Amino acid sequence: MGGGELPGLLVNEIGGIHGILHGHVAFLKKHFYLITMKEFLENKKHMSEKVQAIYLWWHKPVVDQELLQSLPNLKVIANSGVGMDHLDLKLIASFGVKMANAPRAVSSSTADTGMALLLASARRLVEGYHLAISSDTDYCEADFLGVEVTGATLGIIGMGRIGYKIALRAKAFEMNILYHNRTHRKEQEEQAVGATFCETIENLLQQSDFVMVVVSLTPQTHKLIGKREMELMKPTATLINISRGAVIDEEALVTALQTGVIRAAALDVTYPEPLPRDHALLKLKNVIITPHLCIKTDKTTYMITKEAVENILAALNGLPMPSEVLPN
Repeated sequence: MGGGELPGLLVNEIGGIHGILHGHVAFLKKHFYLITMKEFLENKKHMSEKVQAIYLWWHKPVVDQELLQSLPNLKVIANSGVGMDHLDLKLIASFGVKMANAPRAVSSSTADTGMALLLASARRLVEGYHLAISSDTDYCEADFLGVEVTGATLGIIGMGRIGYKIALRAKAFEMNILYHNRTHRKEQEEQAVGATFCETIENLLQQSDFVMVVVSLTPQTHKLIGKREMELMKPTATLINISRGAVIDEEALVTALQTGVIRAAALDVTYPEPLPRDHALLKLKNVIITPHLCIKTDKTTYMITKEAVENILAALNGLPMPSEVLPN
């Protein structure tokens, strides 16, 4: 792949399921000497000295103690997304390695996906599609009804960069917006989208027609939405998850959907991903599941790689990293 004076960048592979995209290779090669995990493992003694940075795509390569110990010149790890729950941040920091994510690149496409799921669930688009193409369909039943989005109340759990962009989109649909967050947004930010702060999740759940979960996965948010929380929701409400699958108790969700505790769910994330093919969620008509599509647009994936490069180059040159993540 060529050497020269460029710093070595370790990636899982090029192409494939967990590899960087072929279309990003030329851009990366302008700044780095690319080393795949296969090349690294085949010539560890030579390659270990060259690697100064790692670029994780879809959580790969796996960063563990063994890998960190084998890379004496590693300075920085850049992640292709916001969530860092797949990394042991304290372990990485103990090796003097900096870390960065890509919040700027992913926020708009993730917010778009959240609204797409909300609209698709409200208007039963997936069910409608199957009805429209079925060889058994003669007509659409008069009572094949969805629910109204205009004027409905959206509760956003997690009002960070992505949550706020969802609020901006929801405002355009004339929705009433509630949010729960660790901190209050500034008054002018709330007024710009017409959002009202809820001191407790319980308050938000009881009032919302649609509940969208947009939090990072931490020990505190693991199964944040469980049986008790779903029972607080309206029976006509829809639960939307674009954060991490483990934020929702999926067993409790199955029961809630089967028994009418809530109307529907729309999930871009599950735990695990993908779900086992015999999982009960895959058999329900009142759930939409997509395969973690939030960041999957041509523009967003390229922006993620650009943001990663900015962070890596900053770290290697001793400059402040735009999206540095510190261990808790």
